[in-house]
Amino acid sequence: MMKDRIGYLGPKATFTDMAVTSFFPQGEKKAYSTIPACMDAVLNGEVDYAVVPLENAIEGSVNVTLDYLIHDCPLPIVAELIVPISQHLLVHPDQLKNGDPIEVIYSHSHAIAQCHKFLHKKYPNAVYETTSSTASAAKLVSEHRLSKRSACIANSLAAKEYKLSVLAEDIHDYENNHTKFIVLHRDEAMITDNHASHHVDSEKTSLVVTLPSDQSGALHQVLSAFAWRKLNLSKIESRPMKTGLGNYFFIIDINQHMDEVLLPGAVGELEALGCSVKVLGSYTSYLLK
Repeated sequence: MMKDRIGYLGPKATFTDMAVTSFFPQGEKKAYSTIPACMDAVLNGEVDYAVVPLENAIEGSVNVTLDYLIHDCPLPIVAELIVPISQHLLVHPDQLKNGDPIEVIYSHSHAIAQCHKFLHKKYPNAVYETTSSTASAAKLVSEHRLSKRSACIANSLAAKEYKLSVLAEDIHDYENNHTKFIVLHRDEAMITDNHASHHVDSEKTSLVVTLPSDQSGALHQVLSAFAWRKLNLSKIESRPMKTGLGNYFFIIDINQHMDEVLLPGAVGELEALGCSVKVLGSYTSYLLK
């Protein structure tokens, strides 16, 4: 039996890598340098699945994922993975021995933002440089080619992978720090690995809804279509349509798998109101340890 091929935001030891390793323990992993490249790899048949970050509990949505998924790469969501996030301040072992002050800190922009209070208190004069991922920051520091006294923010897997020393543990500002990742496939296919060991957080359906133009109360009517059917919405978010100022669509998450009556009825009602509706996926959300 062929192994599933899974593309993820690399390099090795990103939080996405951790999610893939946990959820696809038998899968064949392939790292990509950007989120769009990872998603394109599914469309091109290079991999079977893509796992990309969607939302962080502290920093909110990953807009590049949302926008590329909706505008450029229409892949169905087949699963959601919720991963607890622990950020650490890592340095090259030589830096730890020297004890020199930290002048520059590298990491992904979301990771830097998640640790703002710690950084402001401990390193108010440091310069923050953003990288494509936390692991790429760790890789940069590990190569020890930096002229400034440097550190990075990344996870424990990155510390192990790139042989870095932990200068400070759990530096994120809030304890309930989780990131949602989505699993994408070319078809609305079943996940082939056995995931019975993972906790099921919820069943979800995600929609993209575009309101009819120049119709007052349209959003209220959209929400009413779910409310009277007692369909619980866990998220509603607006994103620009990229067609001009003031033009938005809405991403709506419903805490229910697509059924034969309620959700199709709601979608039909929205379309009757003049809305455009697209189903991004109907899937299981898993809480990983």
